[in-house]
Amino acid sequence: MRDHAPEFVTVRQTIHQNPELGFEEHGTSALVAERLQKWGYEVERGLGGTGVVGRLRRGSGARSVGIRADMDALPIEEKTGLAYSSRRPGIMHACGHDGHTAMLLGAAQYLATEGDFSGTLNLIFQPAEEGMGGAVRMMDDGLFEKYPCDAIFAMHNMPGRRQGDLAFRDGPTMASSDYATVTLYGVGGHGAMPHHARDPIVAAASIVMALQTVVSRNADPQQMAIVTVGAIHSGKANNVIPQTATLEISMRALTRETRVLLEQRLKAVVQAQAESFGVRAEIDFRPGYAVLVNTPEETDFARSIGRQLVGDAHVEMQAGQVTGSEDFAFMLEKRPGCYLMIGNGRGGEHGGCMVHNPGYDFNDSNLPIGAAYWALLAESFLGAESASS
Repeated sequence: MRDHAPEFVTVRQTIHQNPELGFEEHGTSALVAERLQKWGYEVERGLGGTGVVGRLRRGSGARSVGIRADMDALPIEEKTGLAYSSRRPGIMHACGHDGHTAMLLGAAQYLATEGDFSGTLNLIFQPAEEGMGGAVRMMDDGLFEKYPCDAIFAMHNMPGRRQGDLAFRDGPTMASSDYATVTLYGVGGHGAMPHHARDPIVAAASIVMALQTVVSRNADPQQMAIVTVGAIHSGKANNVIPQTATLEISMRALTRETRVLLEQRLKAVVQAQAESFGVRAEIDFRPGYAVLVNTPEETDFARSIGRQLVGDAHVEMQAGQVTGSEDFAFMLEKRPGCYLMIGNGRGGEHGGCMVHNPGYDFNDSNLPIGAAYWALLAESFLGAESASS
């Protein structure tokens, strides 16, 4: 597959130059669909809005496998200075989805032209992973009813990890993410006469501090829990007590039980604190992504593919948990599977920036490795055509 690496570097960099936000991936979807059709896949466009699925049947095998890549970019102004930097102001591929798409396309070409397997290969190019739930939209449009999968797999790059190394973990692997907007309604007044007012800013400050005890005193110390107040909005003048204050809050957990606890305690703490200051609280709680849970059998299989491809020295068998979130979690609630990581590099040109940073770039050296991984996984999962005929 290394012979075709320059072609897919061009594909990746073309996608990078033309980033598209969630549910707006029309150009990327067209590029993906055209190539899959050229290679002989049955292609459906528009699943989940702008998603693409390519299906390739071969031989008489009854098994089916799904491999997913995400396609959307982020609302970030690129600062890499690269020759192939984003041409669209305020939008860039700051998470490597351009690379994920190109890796799967590389595998798709090999599997269509040289792949030896018997069964059904479903390649899932998903829109809107970045907080918009494209995975759910695709499933709502009948993804797994139209394209049954005995197991599903996906891969994400990881800056700070040695380039090309593969990391696996079974069980809870990535955190849930939930959000809340808290609006406090007080009584405005003059800053010189606070006794005639009900100050929502003071209540907001107390809520921020009280929420820290949810993690330190309510959650199991051995279970990860995060509560972050990311924004407070209130008032405009230094001598005016405002009528309202708003807090923007995020919560993350690595077990379903802790996730439920965080929601319950958030609501209880906010209401109790607000009442103690004589203000009224409204809570707009918005469930986000679920805990991503890799199933043991499929993760063991995925590990074995990694060991065959890059060797034990470049495989982490049970990597640490990640507090970021991923909507592939919803697909894993419906089908068994594994979500794995590939190292994007340590320091230097590619490894110096974490994802979601304006200086980030996907490491093109991973394109042949990622493509080869998906090709080997598909052939191994579905079995050789000659063995099934």
